[in-house]
Amino acid sequence: MSQAEWRTVYDFWFPDGLDDADLETHQRMVKRWFGGGANSELPPFEPLIEQAVSGALDSWLASPLGRLSIIIVLDQFPRGLYAGTKKAFAFDPLAQGVTEAGLGNGHYDALTRPWEKAFFGLPLIHAEGPDHLERANRCVGLAEKRVSEGPPHLRSLREFGLSQARGQRDVIARFGRHPHRNAILARESTPEEAAYIEHGDFVHNRRPPWVS
Repeated sequence: MSQAEWRTVYDFWFPDGLDDADLETHQRMVKRWFGGGANSELPPFEPLIEQAVSGALDSWLASPLGRLSIIIVLDQFPRGLYAGTKKAFAFDPLAQGVTEAGLGNGHYDALTRPWEKAFFGLPLIHAEGPDHLERANRCVGLAEKRVSEGPPHLRSLREFGLSQARGQRDVIARFGRHPHRNAILARESTPEEAAYIEHGDFVHNRRPPWVS
């Protein structure tokens, strides 16, 4: 896959037919996208991560969908390839930079599908840093706008996405970071973080209302 074009990533992450798919199909996609843990489908794509880091995929940045594909490579693929290790979050700052640039140059606004925009904006919340809360608030604002965009029969999915963004934002407002990463990153938890971790109601693990 060393010569892969962005379309290889895009078509893998967003299978053909989503534009006309029913609610049940999109619900299954949400489970696939946000199921968590290791993803056995991703190893063939692993070389793309280092290529993105080295700048070998910079030509993808010329188009909105190409930029989105690099965001997926840097933000989503590591979480499925390196689940449970610090490497899962190692590329978050790079993904954030790609997202910020795309918000500034019109690439985000050029996207036509809400599910594309959702993944485009995730690094704003995923990447820790001093401006984390400001970025999280921006991500929530984008999610609020998306609720009224796209097919009406998929509105419940967009509402769930908004609730997740708000939940993540609230965690960041409270702690300034993602405490559930502390053990993986060998960080000491504050007493308040330790109580939160012990309770275990992590936003990223919350199940959609249609999943029993």
